[in-house]
Amino acid sequence: MLAAAALATPGAALAHPIIVERDRGLPIAPNNDSNSYWLDFKTDISEAKRELKSDLRRATDDEDRRDAREEYRSEIADAKHDYRKEMRERGYRVANFREDRRFSLR
Repeated sequence: MLAAAALATPGAALAHPIIVERDRGLPIAPNNDSNSYWLDFKTDISEAKRELKSDLRRATDDEDRRDAREEYRSEIADAKHDYRKEMRERGYRVANFREDRRFSLR
């Protein structure tokens, strides 16, 4: 039964502990303004927020608002992926992201 549950688990979920283990010995990426890739990440987040606000102002129905939020989430995920990739290529791991958690999608 346990084996069946393991087979039913998506590959991404199984890969996560491997990524954590692989990156465990790496230093944590400097998430501050001395890191140009961090500045790029913050710029991408800022642009995504501005675009979301603009899209929501122009939205005429629920579908437009849903699309705007979906695009925002996608852009944030892409920015995080790009930053993690750049840091990993430079021998760092990303422990967490410091973001403005007060920004709402509503």
